[in-house]
Parts: sequence; C-alpha cells; structure tokens
Amino acid sequence: MSRRPYEPPAQSVVGQIVDAVLMLGLVVVTLYLPLLLGLAGSGATTTAYDNPSWETLKQNPTMAAQWEKLGFTPDSAAAIIGARFDYSVSWMAFAVTALVIVVYFVAMLRWSDKEYREVIAERFDDGERPSS
Repeated sequence: MSRRPYEPPAQSVVGQIVDAVLMLGLVVVTLYLPLLLGLAGSGATTTAYDNPSWETLKQNPTMAAQWEKLGFTPDSAAAIIGARFDYSVSWMAFAVTALVIVVYFVAMLRWSDKEYREVIAERFDDGERPSS
C-alpha cells in the first residue's frame, strides 16, 4: 500500500514577507509594551540616609576602603548603596504566563494534528514493523 508523499501547503513570497514582518512586529511589541506601560523596571527601591557613614551604610572596613579607592565618600556612595532592585515574583503573573504557554502548545498540537499524522505516516508507516 503506497501513500503519496506529504507535501506541505505552498506559501507565496508575499505571504512569507507578510509573515516575517508580522513576526518582527510581534517581537518588537512584546519587548517594548511592558516598558511603555511601565510594567518593567519599576521594582527599584531607594533608601535615604540622613547622616551617611560607612557604618550606617553597612559597609565593613574592607568595603569602605574599596569605595574610597574609587573616589567615593559616604555621602556620594549613599545614593548608590541605597538603590536596590526588588526581585519579588508575582506568582499570579507566573501562573497566568505558564497557563498561556500550555494552552498555546495544546492548541497548536490540536490544530496541526492532521499534518503531523500525515508526516508521521509517510515517514514511519511503511507497512513493515521493526524487528527487535
């Protein structure tokens, strides 16, 4: 029983260009949208020090010596030391992202099921069973 080889659907050059431009646009939007909406980089906290000294900045003598070698005083280093990034994770956002990825993967498998079956049948279903 001979099957005809699987032939994927043909796409025109214009279709390929539209697909490429669409993918590029989606990548740009995906990368810049969080920045434009103020959702990225907003986790910074700043601690203000009234009378900064190396002790109040929680710098040991070795650390203070390195700051001084770089030309910093406790007053000038306080702004740098006081700036912290908040690395907290939003578990709800993480769960939504994971759910979207899983739903997308399952949807793509379901939509592509016919094509996958044709390719698998062409490549591996030649009527012969492998010997063990």
